[in-house]
Amino acid sequence: MNKTPKDTNKVILEKYKQYLVFEKSLSPNTLDAYVRDVQKLFDYLEDEGKSPLDVTLADLEAFSASLNDIGIHPRSQARILSGIRSFYYYLVLDDRIESNPTELLESPKIGEKLPEVLSVEEIDKIIDSIDFSSKEGIRNRAIIETLYSCGLRVSELCNLKLSDMFLKERFIRVEGKGSKQRLVPISHSAINEIELYLGERNNIEIKPGYEDYLFVSSLRKKKLSRIMVFHIVKELTEAAGIKKNISPHTFRHSFATHLLENGANLRVIQTMLGHENIGTTEIYTHIDANRLRNEIIEHHPRNKR
Repeated sequence: MNKTPKDTNKVILEKYKQYLVFEKSLSPNTLDAYVRDVQKLFDYLEDEGKSPLDVTLADLEAFSASLNDIGIHPRSQARILSGIRSFYYYLVLDDRIESNPTELLESPKIGEKLPEVLSVEEIDKIIDSIDFSSKEGIRNRAIIETLYSCGLRVSELCNLKLSDMFLKERFIRVEGKGSKQRLVPISHSAINEIELYLGERNNIEIKPGYEDYLFVSSLRKKKLSRIMVFHIVKELTEAAGIKKNISPHTFRHSFATHLLENGANLRVIQTMLGHENIGTTEIYTHIDANRLRNEIIEHHPRNKR
């Protein structure tokens, strides 16, 4: 029986692991990191319908661009590409390929400044510092959990509507750039906070025209503005003692980074963020909603118990 490309990839990866153990004498943690980096490339190439043995420099540049597109910090990008270079050096050494396609592959400039990324512990610290006894506190906890659990843009958060909530199915409908809609899985933590907030929201006499918006101001009786959400985030991070320069977009970058670090497929992250293209890829690859939900449930820190 002929082996499928995926079976072949497993064999190649296993032999590469043996090479790292016996030839490089890497520590278990370093070994795991190298293998995860190669697996990220395998997942990307599988969606592109390509074999790791047939990739070109252009393929690897597109993979590199995909890391940047989902907000991965340049230092993390450089580490991942270092693992990819090691893998292709091994393939040449093992006579599986004739030439190394990574020879001209450039790493990102470490000096490039990207938005800060919060650790899971820092996000927990922000949420724990919120005064849960106030109406605004209940709402604000729901805001932070939703930003982080769903990787939303601040405009997408402000425009969320009650009619977009499918909490029993654990999905929300998001309208992104260009009025394009997407279904986004939502974590148990965010659902719990939203349900608590809805109890308080029902007591607000909301102005006509704003009744369907999820997050509203108890003072202005209308949906929250982008500026208000920026102000809320600034206040909460200061109260938590976080010294980083944080904005609502920081939670989006943290969302993408944590998913990638936990092994989520790049194409899944792309779909969750509402990006139409990864790097230089020509067409948008659709992902089945159930597969998308399962990937996020498996890899997002908020869904791990």
